[in-house]
Amino acid sequence: MTPFLSVAAALSALNVLLLVALGVVWARNYRAFRTPLTLGLLGFAVVLAIENLVALSFFFSMGMLYTGSAAAQQAVLAMRALQFVAILFLTIVSMR
Repeated sequence: MTPFLSVAAALSALNVLLLVALGVVWARNYRAFRTPLTLGLLGFAVVLAIENLVALSFFFSMGMLYTGSAAAQQAVLAMRALQFVAILFLTIVSMR
């Protein structure tokens, strides 16, 4: 696996960890308040965590999909980094 894809895989793993933390917070909030918004946030966390887990499986089992192009690897890394920043902001705001 190339360095770009290794970092992208690490970011996907971090995204899953942050999404699990968010899911716990939002599940507690849903049990307490029973609002559709918190249920929607919980659904968002679950779907995005599944997407990151699928991405991890592709990084480790089908890395050849990205190995042909350095530009594709950089784009994958950039998208994972942007997703990490967005989830990090959500985590910081939700934990306060």
